[in-house]
Amino acid sequence: MEKLKEAKQLTLGIILNSTVSQGEAGMLTRALESDWSRLSEDIGLWIPVDIDVEEHDDKPEGEAEFDEEILAGRQPPPECHAELHTDYDGAAVRWGLTHHKESAYDCCQACLDHARNAKPDQKKCNIWVYCPSEMGCHSPDIYEHKHMECWLKSAENPRLNFKDNYPESYRDSHPNAPVKVPWVSGVVSA
Repeated sequence: MEKLKEAKQLTLGIILNSTVSQGEAGMLTRALESDWSRLSEDIGLWIPVDIDVEEHDDKPEGEAEFDEEILAGRQPPPECHAELHTDYDGAAVRWGLTHHKESAYDCCQACLDHARNAKPDQKKCNIWVYCPSEMGCHSPDIYEHKHMECWLKSAENPRLNFKDNYPESYRDSHPNAPVKVPWVSGVVSA
């Protein structure tokens, strides 16, 4: 409204010290006095006065929230019971420091194959633990665990070492421990 008032004064010669000429002031007055919605429609520009934004939740009912983290590579099948940020305890039936696999899928498959091919007097793999982090994975032992380590373990009653976040008390006594458990693990039927 201020611009329209100023433009009208310019066209009438009331304001003399302006950088806008009288001709430009006349065009500006006509433009500012015009019916913008009609002008916009005439030139093919349509802008709605009100915009209703409605967020649609197309997630199927009963589905868990989408996990922001996606495990790289081929996804382990359901029988692998893959759990992100999880480290299970157990007796090693295949030492992970020298047993590397390309993905968690391959690590789980190695566990399933080990269980299938174990001799009657051997422990069968029923726990797999994989390091997906290119930076390596923290563990409370003396070893520096590398990317793609695949530990095959056996335990009559599988027990968690750590899940999700390392406890604050643990991180206090292990200052190099990350907040989140970097390992991916699963318990399979032997």
